[in-house]
Amino acid sequence: MGFLFITAQQTEKLIVPDSIQKAKFAETVEKIANMDLEKVLTNLVSESIWVGLKIVLALAIYMAGRWLIGRLIKLLSTAFEKRKVDRSLQIFLRNLIKTISYIVLILLIIQVMGINTTSIVALLASAGLAIGMALSGTLQNFAGGVLILLLKPYKVGDYIEAQGYAGTVKEIQIFHTLIVTPDNKSIIIPNGGLSTGSINNWSREAYRRIDWTVGISYGENVQQAREEILAIFAADNRIVKTTLEAHTSEIRAAAAAAGEDDPAPSEPDEATSEAGDDSDDTRDEKPRRILGIFKSGKARIEQRREQRRCKIEMMLKPRDCSPSVLLEDLGDSAVVLKVRAWALSGDYWAVYYGMLERIYDRFNDIGISFPFPQLDVHMIPQPANNEAGNDK
Repeated sequence: MGFLFITAQQTEKLIVPDSIQKAKFAETVEKIANMDLEKVLTNLVSESIWVGLKIVLALAIYMAGRWLIGRLIKLLSTAFEKRKVDRSLQIFLRNLIKTISYIVLILLIIQVMGINTTSIVALLASAGLAIGMALSGTLQNFAGGVLILLLKPYKVGDYIEAQGYAGTVKEIQIFHTLIVTPDNKSIIIPNGGLSTGSINNWSREAYRRIDWTVGISYGENVQQAREEILAIFAADNRIVKTTLEAHTSEIRAAAAAAGEDDPAPSEPDEATSEAGDDSDDTRDEKPRRILGIFKSGKARIEQRREQRRCKIEMMLKPRDCSPSVLLEDLGDSAVVLKVRAWALSGDYWAVYYGMLERIYDRFNDIGISFPFPQLDVHMIPQPANNEAGNDK
């Protein structure tokens, strides 16, 4: 019976919500019937106009921002080309700046539409912080790659020594540098260590000094050995005879004699150009006067540049890079000569080993001997009287 009573009560409670819903529905219908339609339409039109203005403003901001981003990318491309930034770095930086610019533009448009962007910015910052902490080493290599491609401490084809390795640079990527050792091993070095460590670039300068250490036996003529070595150097065109500038001029002269184009560009003939300008009778007097002022100003600038260049040349006199043979040391078993000469960086190893072999062959031909480590042992005989006394 108790169970039936509870069931009846539950049945009566299920009927109550229907009546309440009907009452609320009737109340809603009454409100709609008594609603001021003119006021509703006025509010709806005003809200629609306001939303439409926001959309138009957002579209205007998007178009203006897109144009500004395009101009920014063009200016960056021009600056990169003038500074001769690596092509791969140009593409990466352009895409990175373009992506960041569009993200900022989208956030600005969302803000204009009336949506709160604080949570979005906080989410992006948190994601960036998490990614940065997870990829700290990779980001260090990335930053090092950007610095290397911008500052260019070395380039593809240079022979460098860094991080305990030495070889020729084959590729420079954003995160690593690939070098090939003389025994044809490919070594991948992260750019983070290269950007913060010491780098010995053997190909940075056009010329390098080559040092040899030659030892001759005591009793040999040092002056004769010196003259023979200098004669060997004088017969080789790869060796700098006086100064680096003179050697460069000799190379250009040899290239011109072989029929190759002169690497130095020729200056235009000012007299011919002025004559051509004066022969044009169709010009007015005012353009001629302006042109004359421009030419005189240009001539004064060129004159000042020439004066500064002459002063610099007087201050920085060419260094004597002629071969030298010096007496370095009187060793235990040899007279040590220090031999020095300058050559192109590309000819370093060929000159080093070639000259060493020529010096050896020449000294053997003229009878100058090379020492070798030796030890002289002197035997001191014992007196006969002492031996007899010991026997007794």
